[in-house]
Amino acid sequence: MISPITLEAMHILDAIDRRGSFSAAAEELNRAPSSLSYQIQKLEQELDLFIFDRSGHRAELTPAGKILLDQGRVILAATADMINDATSLANGWELDLTIAFDGVIPVGHFFPLVDKLAKKSKTRLKLQEEILAGGWEALAYERADILIAPMTDISLPEAKIETIGTIGLTWVAAPEHFVHKRVGKFDQAAQSNYRVIAIADSARTKPTRSINVFEKQPRLTVTNFASKIEALESNLGIGTIPSHIAKIKIEAGLLKQISGSKESELPIIMAWKRNQMGKAKSWMIRNLPKQWHLK
Repeated sequence: MISPITLEAMHILDAIDRRGSFSAAAEELNRAPSSLSYQIQKLEQELDLFIFDRSGHRAELTPAGKILLDQGRVILAATADMINDATSLANGWELDLTIAFDGVIPVGHFFPLVDKLAKKSKTRLKLQEEILAGGWEALAYERADILIAPMTDISLPEAKIETIGTIGLTWVAAPEHFVHKRVGKFDQAAQSNYRVIAIADSARTKPTRSINVFEKQPRLTVTNFASKIEALESNLGIGTIPSHIAKIKIEAGLLKQISGSKESELPIIMAWKRNQMGKAKSWMIRNLPKQWHLK
């Protein structure tokens, strides 16, 4: 029966390859070079193969030795991950944390929190874009731990909800769109005359929703916010986008605000279930409101 290869032997092989010699590896591992040589010779005897070719001036890995090292490094990395995960759990930090955010909120808004959380724990953070009811569904079915979204009439009895800010929405279209040639109020009757660019609700089981879209209005439905912006810039219709993004697009000449339209403001909420409150989730709930700065 072949003896199992120890993690110690894998660490030695890894150090010798990275440092280029037994003596340099011994210095890194705080071991005597003779101790490393003994461990390698013992491993070669147990496996009945040569790990190093010693015919030259310096020991070189044989093809079999390279296979051992390559596979051994996979084991070493997996072992390190396993230890980190176990340590994180033992200290109350979750292995994974998912923040679901409505597509109207730019993902870059959350980026500053990535490194801040990394300084606290090894928790793996996932930023998951959802649309309308899809975010609440993700929270309900525990596909997400925290939801950031505009306030709607959707709710979840077991969820705690906190308002953390507001976001403005501006009606826009491409500069050459014929909506800019109209006169009069831009009311519901006027809006219904133009194709609207909508984002599909990401809900899988819950009834889908829409915002600023009327029943008989022509529409083009896309799957994410970036596609909506591209469709608007391509003169395919009208739509609302966050005012801070609209300002940038208007100043660049890519979009134009529709005259007679009014900017609306939506409260932004943070929602989470109060069960399974680990340290990463608690930390994020405390810090997400501080991060809110969209105008």
